[in-house]
Amino acid sequence: MTVISGLIAYPGPGCVVEFLQDNKAAQGFVLEEQAGKVRILLANRRELSLPVGRLLPWSGPCYQGERSRQAMTDLLAEHRARREAAASRVDAQELWSLAQGEMEKAPADWLAGLAFGNPDVDDVAGLGHALLACKTHFRFQPPDFEIYPAVRMAARTAELEAQRERELLSSQGQAFFQVLWDIHIRRRPALAPRDLPDPELARRLKTLLRALMADPDDHESQILWGMLSKCLPQAVRNDPFASLHLATAWGLLEPHHNIWLDRAGYDPGNAWAVAHAAEIADIAAALRESPDLAVLPHLDLPFFSIDAASTRDLDDAVCLDPTPLSPDGGLRLHIAIACPAAVWPFGGPLDRAVQHRATSLYLPEGTHHMLPEVLVADQLGLLAGVERPGLVLSLAIAPDAGVAEAVIRVGWVRVAANLHYDDCEAVLKREATADNPAAPFAAPLAALDDLTLRLQTRRIAHGAVSIEREEPEIVLHSHGEAIEVDILPPPATERSMRVVSELMILANAAFAQWAAARDLPLFHRTQDLTVPKEFAGCWRDPADIARVLRVLNPAMLEIAPRPHAALGVSAYAPSTSPLRRYPDLINAAQILHWLTHSAPRWSGSELGAILSALNARLDAVNQVQRFRPRYWKLLHVRQKGDKVWWDAVITEENDHFVTLALPAVQLTLRAKRALFSPRATPGQAVRVRLGKVHPLHNDIHVVDVVEG
Repeated sequence: MTVISGLIAYPGPGCVVEFLQDNKAAQGFVLEEQAGKVRILLANRRELSLPVGRLLPWSGPCYQGERSRQAMTDLLAEHRARREAAASRVDAQELWSLAQGEMEKAPADWLAGLAFGNPDVDDVAGLGHALLACKTHFRFQPPDFEIYPAVRMAARTAELEAQRERELLSSQGQAFFQVLWDIHIRRRPALAPRDLPDPELARRLKTLLRALMADPDDHESQILWGMLSKCLPQAVRNDPFASLHLATAWGLLEPHHNIWLDRAGYDPGNAWAVAHAAEIADIAAALRESPDLAVLPHLDLPFFSIDAASTRDLDDAVCLDPTPLSPDGGLRLHIAIACPAAVWPFGGPLDRAVQHRATSLYLPEGTHHMLPEVLVADQLGLLAGVERPGLVLSLAIAPDAGVAEAVIRVGWVRVAANLHYDDCEAVLKREATADNPAAPFAAPLAALDDLTLRLQTRRIAHGAVSIEREEPEIVLHSHGEAIEVDILPPPATERSMRVVSELMILANAAFAQWAAARDLPLFHRTQDLTVPKEFAGCWRDPADIARVLRVLNPAMLEIAPRPHAALGVSAYAPSTSPLRRYPDLINAAQILHWLTHSAPRWSGSELGAILSALNARLDAVNQVQRFRPRYWKLLHVRQKGDKVWWDAVITEENDHFVTLALPAVQLTLRAKRALFSPRATPGQAVRVRLGKVHPLHNDIHVVDVVEG
C-alpha cells in the first residue's frame, strides 16, 4: 500500500481532522483528546466536542507545539484550499472505471494512490471530498468507499437525477406557484416575462397542474404537489381546484374552464377527431360505395324530424300513415332511426375513442358531440333532402294506444323536413304564420299530438311517473374575459316536446319487445322497483317532485330486459339516439346484424364485457352534464348579488335542515332550520336571499328567509 505523507491513524492534539456536517466535509484542529472524544477548534473559531468515531478516515497532518487560535484557523484555511484544489483534479467517474470490477470497496488512501502520483494527506482528503460528492458511483461506508457495480451505478444515477430534478422543481416551482396564487387572489397583476420559469421547468409544472386537474387524488402528483405547494396557505393546498386556479392565473386556461371535462377525460370540441381522419374518410367512402348498402331498398315515406333549432345530430324522424288501420282509430306509425352502425368500424381506434366519449354533451357554452362532427352533420344524420341509411320501426297502434304489431326494416331514408320545436308548437297551438316551415305538416302533427297524449295516459295507467320540471335556458354573454350569465324562462314548447319524447319511449320499448321475442341481447335501461300507485302521474310542483323522487332509484344500464318503473314499460332498450349515445349505437348495430344475418353481432356475455367499462364512462361523462349547468346557475346567482330576493318552495324539512327548490333557476339547496319558523312545511312558498356562493365547489348559502 502507498504510504501517505502526514496521514494519522490516531488523531491527538495538534492534528487537523475532518467530519461530516450537512453531508459535507468540515475541518477542525484538535485541542484535546480524552475518553474517545476530541475537542476541536473550527474555522469560525467555535469549539466542538465530537466522538472519535465521527472523524473521517484521513486525519492529519499533526502539528507540534503551542499555537494561537489565529494560527490554527490559518492552518485550517490553508489545508482547506489545498484539499479543494486536490478535489478539483479528481475525475471520480474515471477513477470508478479503473476500480470497478476489481474491488467492491477500498479506503480513500488506496484510491488516492490511483489518482495521484505521490499523494499526501491533503490529496487523500481532497479525493474523499470528490467521492463523497459522486453519489452515483461511490457510497461512503466508513472507513471505506463502496464501489458500485455498473447496474447499481446506472440505477443510482437515474435516482439522483430524479431527486435533483425534484429539488430544482421544488425550489423554483414554489416561488412560481406563489406568484400565480398572488395573481389569482388579485394581490398582483398578470405574469411578467421575468416571472416565467425556464422552459423545462414550465413543462413539468404544466404537466403537474394538468394531472391534478384530471385526477386530484393521483398519488404521484399529490407527492409533487405537496412539495411545491408548501408556500401556499393550508386551505389552498387542500383545495381540489387549486390546480385550476393556478393554471388560469398562468394563462394556460380561459376563465371558467370546464374542469369537469378534465376529470372525465373527455376531449372538448372536435380536435380529437383529427387523429381518426383516415377512418372517417373510409366511412364516407362506404356510404357511397358499399355493395351491402347499394342493395338496400329505398323506403319512400314522408318522414320529418322535430328537434331544437341548434340540433345537428339528427338521428330520428317520424311518419304517420294518414290512412287509419281501423275505423275506431288504429294508426300505422313509422319511426326512422339514423344507422351509423351500417358503416361503423367497431373495434378500431375511432370506435374506441367514441366508446370512451360514451355520449354527447349539451352544455350552455356549446355541444360536444360523441361522434366526429363531420359524420354527425354531413354524413350520417337524417338531414332533409338527402338519403341516409336508416332503421325503420313500423308500428301498428291499436285504438287504446297499445302496439299491435312491430316490424323493423333497414333501408335508405329521405327526410322531407327538419322541423323545430317552436315551429311545431305554433302549429299545434294554431298560432302558425303562413311561412312557418311546420305548416305543411299540420295534419300529421295534430294526429301525433293526440296519439302521444294517449300514449302518455296509457303509460301513467301502467304506473309511469312523469317529472315535468321546466329547465330554464342558460345564456352566456362574453365581455372580453368576463362572462355574464343570463337565465331565461324555458321555451313554451311542451306539446311538441311531448310528441318527440313519447315517440322515443314508444320506439325504445318496442325495440326491447322485438328483441326479447328473438332472444336478441341488447342494453336495457332498467328501474325494477315498485312505485306506489298514488305516485303515478305527471308532477310539476317542486314539493311533489321531491316527494316522488325519494322513492325512485336511479335507472341502470343492464343486459336483462327488466321493467322501467318510472317510464311505465316492461322493458326499454335505448336505440333511438345512435349519433348521441354509445349504448344506442351498440343496440342499433345488434338489431341491424339480426336483420341482415339472422344472428346477433355480440352474445350476451360479450355485451356484458362491454357494459362494465361503458357504465363507468357514462357515469363520468354524465357528471359533466350535471355539474356544468349548475356551475353557470350558481355563477348567475353570485353575479346577482346577495341583496336579491328569490322565490322558493320548501320541499323537505327536518330538525336540522330545510330543503328548498328555486323554480326560476331550477336549483335545489339546503338551509339551516333555525332560519325558518316552526310552521315551515313542504309546499310552502318563501322568499330567500343567497350569499357565499362558490360555483366550483357547488357551495351556496341561504342568508335570510321571509315566509309568506
